[in-house]
Amino acid sequence: MHLRKNYFILFLSLSSFLVSCRDKFEVVRAGNPADTEVNKWVHDNMKQWYFWNDKLPETPDFTLTPQTFFQSILYKYDNSLRPDGDRFSWLQESADELKASLSGQSTSTGIEYRMIRYASGGDDLYGLVTYTDKGSSAEKAGFRRGDYFTHVNGQKLTVGNYRALLTTGNEAKVITMGALDADKKVVATSTNRSVTPAVIQSDPVYFDTTFVKGDKRVGYVVYHQFIPGPNNSTVKTYDQELEKVFADFKAKGVNELVMDLRYNRGGYVSSATQIASLIGKGVSDKDVFYYKEYNKTVTPDLEKQYGKDFFQDNFLNKSQNIGGNLNRVFFLTSTSSASASELLINGLKPFMDVFLVGGTTVGKNVGSITISDKTNRIKWGIQPIVSRSSNSLRSSAYTAGFEPNVAKTEGTVLYPYGDFRDPLLGEALFQIFGTRIARRGVDETDRPGTGPDVYSSIDKKAAGGNMFFTLPNQ
Repeated sequence: MHLRKNYFILFLSLSSFLVSCRDKFEVVRAGNPADTEVNKWVHDNMKQWYFWNDKLPETPDFTLTPQTFFQSILYKYDNSLRPDGDRFSWLQESADELKASLSGQSTSTGIEYRMIRYASGGDDLYGLVTYTDKGSSAEKAGFRRGDYFTHVNGQKLTVGNYRALLTTGNEAKVITMGALDADKKVVATSTNRSVTPAVIQSDPVYFDTTFVKGDKRVGYVVYHQFIPGPNNSTVKTYDQELEKVFADFKAKGVNELVMDLRYNRGGYVSSATQIASLIGKGVSDKDVFYYKEYNKTVTPDLEKQYGKDFFQDNFLNKSQNIGGNLNRVFFLTSTSSASASELLINGLKPFMDVFLVGGTTVGKNVGSITISDKTNRIKWGIQPIVSRSSNSLRSSAYTAGFEPNVAKTEGTVLYPYGDFRDPLLGEALFQIFGTRIARRGVDETDRPGTGPDVYSSIDKKAAGGNMFFTLPNQ
């Protein structure tokens, strides 16, 4: 029963940049019979599966290019006119690339980063490394969380060139490292590091440790993406890693838990259910983790095929569960925390106290599936919103995101995971221990003078994984 339920996937959104690009798409005519065929295939699947299929236009223009056509038929979110609308569906030219990226596989140097303006304004930027993927070219080259960089291949990073310099081409990139000068400005150093894009598989179980003070034993886990295992693998390697982490926590008598989801854009519902079952207090496979609803077209078919219990996912019985020792759980969040991260938070709320430190989450209470052409005639992939989720109390009211109990930002001086000086972790530990245990962090006057973030590579991620459920009529 659980296997078939876990076929459906809750995915994160694309970056806010990409969403804004979709909202401002240009109408481009295809004039290409092949594009028209793609559009009709897209429309047929959207009529069946799209959560808002009753809002599709009656006379769509099939002569548009596929991306423009897709944008033209969406029931788009509008704060005033369509507050219940779609913010998250997308179309991708390669279904294979879509599936790989949703399983944490990508062609990358392995650097995750933020692009930040200088306080003085202008178009110049500097980069701040948030983390590097394990085993990647960036990690091997010595990049670490908190590093600054200013140039790529000798070119100063600007608003106009950073995407081309950092995200295009498979050739080696020479990156110039930065440091703070006397005026607290990030400036170039004489240190250059070379990285080369390659196909990498991200391991989402990134870091874990325990902190002990008095009778408090705190487990801390940094989790970057809800994926059970590597792309195209039937082995749930990463789910098993989490089981080992929680088994260790249980053996050590952990009685407080901090889950770091600040960079977690979402992923597989099955992995969210797995983690919830390791954390939930007093839960069993008799308890509902979440409910899901679909459109009126597919609901009767799904109920007929799978029964009414298809529309709920229960917790799992896990021997590694530490909920018996917990009264609450802390989540570290940011404006990048989305989708399955929020599903986990919402699903645990009826069973234990949930305390958030960080930023307001994205507000994605809807789920999507990957649709590809089984005949392989059409190479495109669709990632449409098809469901809406709620917890065991039928609560789904977080479209504006979950607000933190204590608002914190990590700033522009980053510390290694597990360092007490990290503002988010430090605050969670203060809430647990009642005293500040951090060594002195960086004062505001010691931070680089900066303007707003321009871009975060985290927000480009489309977490999730391969679609195990074979959709009908494909």
